[in-house]
This record gives sequence, structure tokens and C-alpha cells, in this order.
Amino acid sequence: MLPVAGGQPGVDADGLPAGALDLDGALGFALEHNYAIRQARERIKEERGVELEVRSRAIPQVGMSGSYTGNAREISGYNPASGSSWGISVQARQVVYAGGGVMASVKGARLAREAAVLELEGVINAQLLAVRTQFYAVLLAKEQIGVQEENVQLLGQQLKDARSRFEAGTTSNFEVLRAEVALANGQPPLIQARNDYRLAIEQLRQVLGLSGGTTEQGLELVGRLEVAQAVSYQLAEALVAARAQRPELQQLAKLAAAGAQSVKASRAGYLPEVEVVGGYDWVRSPLSGAWSERREGWTAGVQAQWNIFDGRATAGRVVQARSQLAQAQLALASATLAVEVQVRQAYSSLLEAWELVQASGKTVEQAQEALRLANVRYGAGTATQLDVLTSQVSLTEARLNQLQAGYGYHVALAALRQAIGQADVFSGP
Repeated sequence: MLPVAGGQPGVDADGLPAGALDLDGALGFALEHNYAIRQARERIKEERGVELEVRSRAIPQVGMSGSYTGNAREISGYNPASGSSWGISVQARQVVYAGGGVMASVKGARLAREAAVLELEGVINAQLLAVRTQFYAVLLAKEQIGVQEENVQLLGQQLKDARSRFEAGTTSNFEVLRAEVALANGQPPLIQARNDYRLAIEQLRQVLGLSGGTTEQGLELVGRLEVAQAVSYQLAEALVAARAQRPELQQLAKLAAAGAQSVKASRAGYLPEVEVVGGYDWVRSPLSGAWSERREGWTAGVQAQWNIFDGRATAGRVVQARSQLAQAQLALASATLAVEVQVRQAYSSLLEAWELVQASGKTVEQAQEALRLANVRYGAGTATQLDVLTSQVSLTEARLNQLQAGYGYHVALAALRQAIGQADVFSGP
């Protein structure tokens, strides 16, 4: 069952999230339905199949073969009464020496499978970060609608007050027109906020892997963007943790190790290959007339093959394997540098986001007090309607900035955790 807020059932009959979906529920749903995660799981299965195929050379091979030949009696040779022959053979083969190529191939396939598992971990971390980011984007868009609706409501109230004052003869028609313009100017941001919410919902559906249904079905989100307190990280410790924990780096290290095994497997082409062969044969020739006259018996032996000169095909494979190993090592070094830069950037973004949270919180308090004083002074006749409208616009901007700061902090924190290589703990907003 998908974990959702309020303990409601995870999905409905159409496979859509049922009830109000919180962040933990969204992350859990994405783990099962996100297409990138599902593809990464399939690649693990593919690598397991490759490993099984490669490992097959290290265990005995058993095969059975048979043949039947029929011919006209006129050409049956010494026994015209018999015009057919048949043979059945069961044979087992085991490679006992291949210059280390078989074991190197097996180790390389195992390392490639382990790299696929690490790739899945990296994909999960990246996709859950995308889910978190988009979930926060939906919450941001939803709360922005609330701010804009409150702004329009207040502007409507100011227009109503201006009309009342005009009818009472205490103000001019210019104040009414200015209030009407302010109300009209407040409508486009509200319309845009509602559209941003619809678009954010669709983008969330994409990262969740949620197909079918409409935006109104099963995507009522719950959560807040408030930031209670800052989470402390040390840059030096974060860099060390990233080098040790990032699955992408571990994956490239596994692929480099697999490349080293590939070099060994390629060099095995310079050495002989020895097999032990054993079997049992049943044979009936045209000279024998009945099943009881068949010939049968065991065969056993040793076969060896050594390509003394193969036109430098082995040398070409060795050169390719060494180049692929060098490329894997360079990719690991490049990725390590990129991860370090990513961690530094994420750390800096988190510091900035926290400072913005603190600054925006103070600004909202100041803007609320400024609007309160503007209304008091306007009621006392010592301030103009323009002062009130300006204060209202400032408060709306401050609230939007506060929401953006909260969104930015949650996203920056999630990005730093992903950069370090920490698995998502489904902690919620």
C-alpha cells in the first residue's frame, strides 16, 4: 500500500493516488512507478543475464547429438539388406585452462552487475530529488494562489471603501479609479498563479510516473513550505562523504575494475585453451542389421587449441580493452571533480537559501506593520490611498518572496543531500 496522509488507501481502482497525498506518499509512489527507476531495475536484470551467460564457460557443457543416414539398397555396399546408419552421442566438455580469460570475464560481468545496482541507487536518488523538487513546486504554486487571492480580496475591499468615501463626498473619483486599476492589476498575477499550479501538477505527474486520469483525480497535495530551523553541514565533511557515498562514483569505479578484467580476458587470447572432453556413443552402421548389434562405449580425452598467429586480432582486442579501461578511469576522475563542484555549489546554495529565509521572514513582519499603519493613517486622513496601495503591494511581494525562500531552502537542502549521496529518508517537508 502507498503511504499517504491520514492512512488512506494508497491507490484507487485506476491506479491513481487516493486521498490527500503528502510528500512521503509521493516518494513512495515514485519508487514503484517512476519510469527511469523501472528502467534501471530492468538494466540490473539484463546484467544478471550477461553474468549467467559469461559464467557458463566456467562450468561443464553437456550436449547431445544424433545423426541418421538412409540410402538405396543398390549402393549399400557389403550389406545390401541394410540401407541406413545412425549414431547418438552424449558429450561433456570442461574448460580447464584458458589463460585466465574465463575467470576474468566472470569477474568483469559480476562487476558490471554490481555497477548496474549502483546505477539504480543513483537513479533513485536523482528521481526522488526530482519528486521532492516538483512536490515543493506544487506547494509553492498552491500557496502563491492563496497570497494572490488574499491580495485581490484586500484590493477589492479598498475599492469598496473608496467608493463609499466618494459617495460620502470625502474623496474624489480619482481615488475610485486608482483603486479600480489596482484591483484590475491584481487579477493577472492570480490568473498566472493558477496556471502555474496546473502546470506544476502535470510536471509532478510526470516524475511520479502517473499516467491516466485528470489533474483533479487523486492529486490533492498536503504540506507546507515553512522552515523551522536550519540544518547544519560542514563543507569538508560533505566533500568526504560525497567521495565515499555517491553511487555514481562507486558505479564508475566498478566499471573501471571491470575494464581491468576485460584487459586480462583479452590477453588470454595469446595463450592456449585446454578442455577435458568425455562422452558416450551409440552407433549402428549399414553393416549391422539389428539394434542388438549396435556398437557403444565411452570416449574421453583432452583437447587443446593455440592460435599461434591470428593476424593480430588478439593484439587489437587488447588495445581496445586498454583504451576502454583508460576511458573508464578518466570518466571516474572527471565525475569525481564534477561531484566535488556540485557539492560546493549545493552547499553555497543552502547557505544563501537560509539567509533568504531569515531575511524574508523579517520583511513580511515589517510589511504587515507598514500596511497596518498605512490603514490607520488613511482612516485618520493623514495618508493617501496611494500609501495604502503601495503598502499592500509591498506586503504581497514580501509574502511571495517568503514562499519562494521556503521553497528554495527545501530544494537546496534536498539537492545537497543528493550531492553528498545520502539516500532519501522520506522525512517530509
